[in-house]
Amino acid sequence: MKDALFILLQHLLPQHLLSRLVGRLAECRTTWVKNLFINWFRKRYRVDMSQAQEPNPEAYEHFNAFFTRALKPDARPLDSETGAILSPADGAISQLGPIEHGRIFQAKGRSYGLSTLLGGSPERAAPFINGSFATVYLSPRDYHRVHMPVTGTLRETIYVPGDLYSVNQVTAAGVDNLFARNERLVAIFDTEYGPMAMVLVGAMIVAGIETVWNGQVAPASKRPVVLDRNFEQTPVTLEKGAEMGRFKLGSTVILLFGADAVSWQESLTAGSSVTMGRTLGRANTPE
Repeated sequence: MKDALFILLQHLLPQHLLSRLVGRLAECRTTWVKNLFINWFRKRYRVDMSQAQEPNPEAYEHFNAFFTRALKPDARPLDSETGAILSPADGAISQLGPIEHGRIFQAKGRSYGLSTLLGGSPERAAPFINGSFATVYLSPRDYHRVHMPVTGTLRETIYVPGDLYSVNQVTAAGVDNLFARNERLVAIFDTEYGPMAMVLVGAMIVAGIETVWNGQVAPASKRPVVLDRNFEQTPVTLEKGAEMGRFKLGSTVILLFGADAVSWQESLTAGSSVTMGRTLGRANTPE
């Protein structure tokens, strides 16, 4: 009953208006306001500041700076083994596995379309048919910068407008096509293991999504928009483990690889905790 009421409330709330209001509060630089917000949040979600580059929560200029805080250089060692596919973020595995019949498993018998997730383009989805996906959920207490699982050169980014439902497990189990109906940013990279898509999914009160090459992304559009493509003049290549973006308030990252490109760690299942730099799987290289 409690879960049903939570989902009903999300249907009724003005999702975008609420997110914009929270976004303004998160950028407030008034000392007592931002400190009140930061300290309430830190205690409410038991945020560990010991690994932060700046461990004093009140030293941040506003809540968003606190929320997207950098970690100490040695806080997230990377698996340097050849072929390792790294977790792009701290969080928990929502789901992972094969992409079957052009659909991605969400939760409890629910799935969503690969093409829809990537902005409605069958051509864009084609390289990932029969491939693999991994969905990583970032809780409010997690580190909220997103990093590269492998080295990649950016091919294009696509902003896809949509709803702003929460992306926690309760909502994933109760709302159809959740990740393919929420606002999201799709970044497609060429890698030594074939194409890779990183989908940064917006959510309730997420105040923004940023990339390192384009800053905050929030086009005023009702249709998918290709933001960048074909970087022949100024290619964007990001090394394995490098930051590629960040969330201003938490959400979800979905990784996509092509057919037979990767194999996920057998020990990982829905609910498994992961940290940025930990191995999610291995590339399938010819013997």
